[in-house]
Amino acid sequence: MNGKRPIEFYFEFASPYGYLASTQIDDIAARYGREVVWKPIMLGAALKLTGSKPLATVPLKKDYFLRDIQRFARLLDVPLRLPPVMPMNSLAASRAFWWIHDTRGHCHARKFARALFRAHWVEGRDMSAPEQVAEVAAELGHAREELIAAVQDPRIKARLREETDRSIARGVFGSPFVFVDDEPFWGADRLDQVERWLATGGW
Repeated sequence: MNGKRPIEFYFEFASPYGYLASTQIDDIAARYGREVVWKPIMLGAALKLTGSKPLATVPLKKDYFLRDIQRFARLLDVPLRLPPVMPMNSLAASRAFWWIHDTRGHCHARKFARALFRAHWVEGRDMSAPEQVAEVAAELGHAREELIAAVQDPRIKARLREETDRSIARGVFGSPFVFVDDEPFWGADRLDQVERWLATGGW
């Protein structure tokens, strides 16, 4: 341990900006000797509080949103394929993450998150159903039937609710949302500021 606090990375699996940030955040942190704690949440709870809606469902914003995420992916030189369902229902994916996190540790959960993001935003697969999530997890060695049962477990449901409630209490209202030593940054387009903050110690 180097004494530096981990960076906290809040995200929603259904968010393409969360996916785009996920391809960068660990490398940024590593350049400054930091770890990253990945924390999936259900963004819908915050959207209700702010009166917002997913951009893919807002007629005036949808066309720009679809153009922007594809342009952003080209800028970052990362693959992106629009999935058939936007936004997907990410309940099963997020619950699965916390089940893996609590049974096998954060490294396994983060690996699962990356694989889930890839399945949805690179391969263009709908990841809404527990069975679809279990397919991804099984490729990483997780028991398919155990995962399907876990996402219906009241304890895992409560775990995700608690993480989501804690995120709202901290002021998280979008995906991605990054904390560097309690300094909040919202949006994948703030990753350059995250890196500058790490480099300079703030301004």
